[in-house]
Amino acid sequence: MSKLVEVETLQLWLAEGKPVTVLDVRPREQYDEWRIPGSVHVDAYGKLKAGDEEVLRALDLPTNRPVVTVCVSGNTSQVAADQLERRGLDVSSLTGGMKAWSFAWNKAVVSLPNGVEVVQVRRAGKGCLSYLVSSQQEALVIDPSLDQQVYLDLARDLGVEIVGILDTHLHADHLSRANHLATTLGVPRYLPAQDRVNCPHTPLGNGDVITFGKSKLEVLLTPGHTWESSTFAIDGALFTGDTLFTDSVGRPDLEAAPEEARKRALVLYDSLQRLTSLPGETLVLPAHADEPPDFSGTPWAARISDVRAKIELLQLERDAFADYLTDHAQPAPANHTLIVQLNEACELPQAVGDLEAGANRCAIH
Repeated sequence: MSKLVEVETLQLWLAEGKPVTVLDVRPREQYDEWRIPGSVHVDAYGKLKAGDEEVLRALDLPTNRPVVTVCVSGNTSQVAADQLERRGLDVSSLTGGMKAWSFAWNKAVVSLPNGVEVVQVRRAGKGCLSYLVSSQQEALVIDPSLDQQVYLDLARDLGVEIVGILDTHLHADHLSRANHLATTLGVPRYLPAQDRVNCPHTPLGNGDVITFGKSKLEVLLTPGHTWESSTFAIDGALFTGDTLFTDSVGRPDLEAAPEEARKRALVLYDSLQRLTSLPGETLVLPAHADEPPDFSGTPWAARISDVRAKIELLQLERDAFADYLTDHAQPAPANHTLIVQLNEACELPQAVGDLEAGANRCAIH
């Protein structure tokens, strides 16, 4: 049987730029939705499951670098690895497959005026973006979606103290780690004001300000994706959550009947107009990426002026915008109803791999 490689090892190889071929053998529609950056795809899942020994025979792969095979859970990729190993390749199967890769991450750094440093923490397998924002020796964490140790280690390495944890809204595609992290550190957990969350938190309203280090983070209420969705502004940058992405907008239909979804879409239009009327050099830092963030260290961000020009939906009139959003709903994130319920209850199960597996699906283009 061929070798296995752990997620942490592949993550390190990609971060270091080590030559490696990642071969994804899942069906095309799964690969198109969520994948490892830079991976090669062959739609071989069905034939591998059926025991076809010829399906990878004609595949031309580099022989001077290791190959890592990938599937959903790590079983069919083992079959693929065994076949390739018999051809003499240095090949391993990714332990746990894409379900395990969902927790792989990388980072990018953004420097803002007045000494504010932003570490963008990217779940490469799911596209979730969270942030460690520091000023002087104090920091805030925004939209944490990874194990708390990731943020604790980043803060330690930067020599800063985390003094508050924030969510831009109640997420539907992943479990918030905010309550867990805030409890561990004994610091405030901030949430936009709503009546859905059943654990202690500090509610935030439009115009509220959080002071940390020598900086101030201002709350802008930007409802639409959810009623409580908010954007956090600091020194020419916006943490827009799932309201505005770099080339798409948030969907208004999750956990909403059609009539409610249209109401949200109309309000989302107003929120987007508010954000896109800000100075063109303002930087958009969203809570999700539309593609798996790669390991180049390039921030997933865009200026408001570029966002305005790129997103055609922003050029529509209000009613036409709402019509489009309600008529073009995409499949909901996997397990979104249960994830929302757990986020409302501030519960974080020990095993979340199956629950969070899959693409985020929070945007409409």
